[in-house]
Amino acid sequence: MSAYCVALSITRLGRLILWLTLLATVGLGCTASRHPAVRAELGTARSSDAMLAVASEPGPIEFQKIVAAKWVVIRSGLINLDHPKAKAAGLEDGDEPIEIYFYVLRHPRFGTYIVDSGVERAYESEEGSSRVSWLVKTAMRTETLEVEKSTAAWLAEQREPLAGVFITHIHLDHVMGLPDVPAETPIFVGPGEPVATQFLNLFTRGSIDAQFEGKAALREWPFAPDAAGRFDGVVDVFGDGSIWALHVPGHTPGSTAFLVRSTEGPHLLIGDATHTRFGWENGVEPGSFSHDPPRSAVSLEKLKSLEAEIPNLRVHPGHQSLP
Repeated sequence: MSAYCVALSITRLGRLILWLTLLATVGLGCTASRHPAVRAELGTARSSDAMLAVASEPGPIEFQKIVAAKWVVIRSGLINLDHPKAKAAGLEDGDEPIEIYFYVLRHPRFGTYIVDSGVERAYESEEGSSRVSWLVKTAMRTETLEVEKSTAAWLAEQREPLAGVFITHIHLDHVMGLPDVPAETPIFVGPGEPVATQFLNLFTRGSIDAQFEGKAALREWPFAPDAAGRFDGVVDVFGDGSIWALHVPGHTPGSTAFLVRSTEGPHLLIGDATHTRFGWENGVEPGSFSHDPPRSAVSLEKLKSLEAEIPNLRVHPGHQSLP
């Protein structure tokens, strides 16, 4: 190769490195969403001691778990395959069948809320939602999504309007039902969720923003330090001890779990603190899908400890059900 060709190749390589560096710089500073957010007026910061004082008592909430869709994704995103327990179990990367849920919480005084949002009716067609980019659809393998009940179909069956949506975190598979939700319905998220920065957001933010299109500003839970030290924050949602929001950062910075005192006993909705049955039963945090895996492991350990403190607690991992 001539000296000219070598110099030209070096120049092209330098330009490529420069462009990749610029792309990474932009990506690292790219927020999860450009949708506005405000501090929620709903909810009062409390101690986890106050929560535990009533957690095992039956509450007023009528609870229902809805399977919105069945799906298949890569196991290494859902489970940290380098964890000693995952290695001991012989887990390898490959397809993992999962489900997408949303949870219905009916309060006798404050109305009906859902935790997470299910899936938009558009996913009932082969093309899926036009709100999601081709690149994101391909990466998420949305062609494997099998809708069981869309959010629109569920809403059409309800006798009263939806009072609000509590989002565990704003990854697409937890907000992809929001386009079916009436525009005036308030949406609640953990603190810092929209402004969290990550390289991946460079590719997903447009699709995330499309889910919030036409909606009011997101309402961030007013977490404060937990005096008892169990969690990064605890909020008594309605002030009557029926629903508690727990700040469990790691999978995303604002990830939120919910303790629900139902008429049949307590339920713990952990979002994607761990996605799978294996993850919960073995205390193994998510894999590559998490923003901060080490912090995710800490939050999962805190939730596992909570299970030991509340008799007959029913736990709901993000995408698989326990027996």
